[in-house]
Amino acid sequence: MNNLAITPEECSQGQLTPQHFETAITALRNDGYVILNNVVDCSHLQTLRERMLADVASILAREDAPFNFNTGNVQQDPPPFPPYLFRDVLLNDLVISLTRAILGPGVKNSYYSGNTALPGGKRQPVHPDVAQLWPDLEQPTPAFGLVVNVPVVDMDAQNGSTEIWPGTHLDPTCSIHEGSQRIPQTILEPRRAIYPPIQPTVPAGSVVIRDIRLWHAGMPNHTDQPRPMIAMIHWCSWWANDEPISFPKGTEEFFTHPILKTNARFVEGDINYLLHNKAYDLQK
Repeated sequence: MNNLAITPEECSQGQLTPQHFETAITALRNDGYVILNNVVDCSHLQTLRERMLADVASILAREDAPFNFNTGNVQQDPPPFPPYLFRDVLLNDLVISLTRAILGPGVKNSYYSGNTALPGGKRQPVHPDVAQLWPDLEQPTPAFGLVVNVPVVDMDAQNGSTEIWPGTHLDPTCSIHEGSQRIPQTILEPRRAIYPPIQPTVPAGSVVIRDIRLWHAGMPNHTDQPRPMIAMIHWCSWWANDEPISFPKGTEEFFTHPILKTNARFVEGDINYLLHNKAYDLQK
């Protein structure tokens, strides 16, 4: 069971029930993803949604707009300053309890960005964000990174819910040492016959946690409204290929947490978050 209805009591206590905790850990280890429903305050998402939808036009007006694979999907950072910083988004205790259990002590967040599916776009190629660390493995390594996605609108197949390929984080055939992390059709089609991909419905207020090696693809948005989704990456303590996230000075206390370290850089002045990202294609 990969879609869990979290209770208000669990949210207020910051602790999953033993059954929910065990189910979530099993889902992450076996299928590579889990969805926690009702864990983010929808009023917080409304505040983020209004600002992020307003920001889309500014990002697309750039001559170097940061498209991901194609012009249907654009990289978009949330505003990294008050009043847009919320603990149930950035420091959600229920999420952290799971990522720490999978990744071990010293878990850290070194990413705060997201992607927006634009109306009328195309699908992305199937790919992992980071593939296996070594080539020619007989067995996959334990998890080293988990992506935490927070949709700020209801997300389904109509507006471009991400396609995910359950269990593919355990497939050792694709490594970071290869020239491209696009999954070739010769591998996709046999996998589809065994365990086809899904495009889950994820209501606002939910969080999707997935293994960073899981195969996935951004999908077309068939509506007339952009579909923004926030992304964070929780890494194990020894992962060193990460960069600090810029937040304004004065927010240091906000990021204090007994378990999760935020790899943050606190800066003076305005943060040009709308100019932060660059276009990319993992084939190049």
